[in-house]
Amino acid sequence: MQLFRVIIPVRDIDAAATFYAALMGAPGERVSRGRHYFKCGATILACWDALADGDLEYVAANPAPVYLSTDEPLEAVRERAIAAGANPDTQRGEIGVRPWGECSFYVTDPWQNPLCLVQAGSEYTGGPIRRA
Repeated sequence: MQLFRVIIPVRDIDAAATFYAALMGAPGERVSRGRHYFKCGATILACWDALADGDLEYVAANPAPVYLSTDEPLEAVRERAIAAGANPDTQRGEIGVRPWGECSFYVTDPWQNPLCLVQAGSEYTGGPIRRA
């Protein structure tokens, strides 16, 4: 099996499209009244506004971070995220090397979905932990 879509619940699809387009540096694609897709390699990051898509109530924010890696310098991505409306995590909001070897920072989007932005090449995918 392959992971092909990750849902990010939001409460304003237009604002979410603007936020994630700024974060990702790409406009993405509106695919329904309540869904806006962003290609992330082989996986789609799907912003989903349940009410705009016809459901009867909103869905709560994701409880755990979605991890995204980038080739861009993390300093530039962090500045862009905060300028777009992300809130830095109180403990891990600064760029740093984590105990498992990833260079990253954590934020929440305007809908309280946690995100982790990781420097490409430092992603930990299992096996022995790399020490910085």
